[in-house]
Amino acid sequence: MSRRYWIGVASRDHVRRGLAGGFAQLCHGKAAPLRRMAAGDGLIYYSPVLSLEGREPCQRFTAVGLVADARVYPFRVSADFEPYRRDIAFWPAEDAAIRPLLGQLSFIADPARWGYAFRFGHLEIGRADFLLIARAMQATLPPSLLREPD
Repeated sequence: MSRRYWIGVASRDHVRRGLAGGFAQLCHGKAAPLRRMAAGDGLIYYSPVLSLEGREPCQRFTAVGLVADARVYPFRVSADFEPYRRDIAFWPAEDAAIRPLLGQLSFIADPARWGYAFRFGHLEIGRADFLLIARAMQATLPPSLLREPD
């Protein structure tokens, strides 16, 4: 089975929590998007805003890595919130603005309406788009990923 590549959408503050804990949480804690991914798949986070409660735009790719294993698990955050998570091996990377990449990303059908692609909070992208974004983030990519054929 070949590796697949994904984008998850979350506020930058939530992505930072995931980076610190080595996990991904998508679509307000739903399990289904996490189950679509397999161990070894690539994941990039796009952050439209800096914080969930705020409206200050971020519009950057904010984390990149590989799905660490097959486990999707619930994690109790509070008495009334138990989202699902998945472990991610994140790579060192810098945030990268989306706007300079809009004309190069194949999953953006219309650069004038580029935000539409992110509306569901989780989307599959191609390897070339994944590598383009990861390079824009100056990510430390594993050599095996660079050798993988299209």
